[in-house]
Amino acid sequence: MLHGVTILEKEKMPVNINSINYISTSELLDELEVTRQTLWRWRQDGKIPAGHRLRNRMVVFTPVEAEEIKTFANQVEPIESGGEGIPQLNLFDQTGADDEQ
Repeated sequence: MLHGVTILEKEKMPVNINSINYISTSELLDELEVTRQTLWRWRQDGKIPAGHRLRNRMVVFTPVEAEEIKTFANQVEPIESGGEGIPQLNLFDQTGADDEQ
């Protein structure tokens, strides 16, 4: 415990620097209900903002970046029946392979 606040609680508190309340990674993970690995993969793939490194350790996000991440995490897209890839219903279709004999 550090001055009555645990390290875990401290990580979840907004960090105010130059009048900007940066959001911690832990706080964002709790709100989005995704794993740290998922968030890091999205960052690595360029799907979400990379954030900012604080004191060479902690990654934090501006409120605008956090909103972009929330929007990405909560997007809903329709499944296309044509287009790219194999339609899901045909993945387990056993006909055709044996019919060619």
